[in-house]
Amino acid sequence: MTARPAARVRADACPGALQTHAAADGALARVRVPGGLLTGDRLRALAAAARELGDGALELTSRGNVQLRGLADGAGTELGERLAAAGLLPSAPHERVRNVLASALTGRVGGHLDVRPWVRALDAGICADPALTALPGRYLATLDDGRGDVAGLGGDVGLLALPAAEVALTLAGTDSGLRVHPDHAVPVALAATRAFLDERAAQGGTAWRLGELDDGPRRVVERISSTGERHLVGVDRSRGPEAPRPGHGQRLGTTGGRHVAAVSPGGRRCDDGLVALVAVVPLGRLAAEQADLLAGLADEVQLTPWRSVVVPDLPDDSAAARLTDAGLVLDPGSAWSRVTACAGRPGCAKSLADVRADAARAVVGGTLPAGGARQHWAGCERRCGRPRGEVVDVVATGTGYRVGWS
Repeated sequence: MTARPAARVRADACPGALQTHAAADGALARVRVPGGLLTGDRLRALAAAARELGDGALELTSRGNVQLRGLADGAGTELGERLAAAGLLPSAPHERVRNVLASALTGRVGGHLDVRPWVRALDAGICADPALTALPGRYLATLDDGRGDVAGLGGDVGLLALPAAEVALTLAGTDSGLRVHPDHAVPVALAATRAFLDERAAQGGTAWRLGELDDGPRRVVERISSTGERHLVGVDRSRGPEAPRPGHGQRLGTTGGRHVAAVSPGGRRCDDGLVALVAVVPLGRLAAEQADLLAGLADEVQLTPWRSVVVPDLPDDSAAARLTDAGLVLDPGSAWSRVTACAGRPGCAKSLADVRADAARAVVGGTLPAGGARQHWAGCERRCGRPRGEVVDVVATGTGYRVGWS
């Protein structure tokens, strides 16, 4: 039996597009982007909102979502209207719980299948169920096409494509042992989400994550099994629960276009000659002008949990120079690919330093600590926005920075 973390003493106040957070630099809104998938029109709408209502930039989060900062008093209503008109708010009551990560480049390069249909179906299923409005805003679903990039990012409920037309259900970032056919994976993920909510209520209703419940994954499996979930195809009991390794996921530069031509494994693949450009956004801050550029290059772009952006389905890599000139980074060896940071001053009143400015100076000056290893700069001990996996913490103390692995 796994130990239960200390009970939450306050309600989850995770910000949303409609429930904004009062930051030091104005209101902050977080817009959920399931799977990180944005059409050009929706990206333009976000860029316009950042330019006209906020501080002129979009912040990319570690869940592939978007934040707008510096919103003036009263701007929230207009922002909500703009987002709804752009199709970014399919259900206002569910808007904080639509946290879905999907494998980068899915359906285009690598993986056993294309999980984009899963993204759309899972999001629609969540929005269609009034009971799921009770999910905490920290709820996270991970949809991994088999490459292993998002399965290890600690999702409460996840799907991991396996060979031979089989999908593993992951719970709290570990393999539950339950298996399902790809065509039935989303109904099982929804059943697991409802079981999490039921078990959360049974244990007091204060937990923010499935892993905070007493024996959460096992009890969710029992709840699913007791309902006679008809889509399950088996249970793999050959080994105990195993957590997928957190994936870094960065694959910057130009990637050739071997696209998956079918949703299910074994589907025909074709080499259509198209390429994708993958660029990191330094410190996750995407200027409205950069967003407009991306929106003009492709019908759909994908934001990743590594604060990079995928621009797919291009005839060649000629647009790479335009992205580089605009300040995006395609060089996989760049230090920008290994550095993240919280908002810091002046946006956060709790921050002890302007960590973004300090981190940027260290990158440009070649003075990153820890030999330039993957690192996260934070303005206080909360270390907001810290990515999962092996990361050096560079934490402001008021008299300098403390550097160390944790």
